[in-house]
Amino acid sequence: MSQARTIHREVSGEFDDIRERLEAIAEELADRAIDVLRTSLEEGASEMPVDEKRLTRARRAVEKAAHLLADPQTSDW
Repeated sequence: MSQARTIHREVSGEFDDIRERLEAIAEELADRAIDVLRTSLEEGASEMPVDEKRLTRARRAVEKAAHLLADPQTSDW
């Protein structure tokens, strides 16, 4: 393995912990959005709750950030 490739793997690996935390946050945001939807349905709402929309947008942004920190050689973007 070339030195450049070794350095690249070490650098991309240093972001794994941050990427994993972002992925966990994205899951938490998805769970909260589902809870908001469930509560809204139980209360008889006829429209999507604003909080669910905000949570979904935040989840998508966090997922994009996590993807940006993924190893470009193994990423499917």
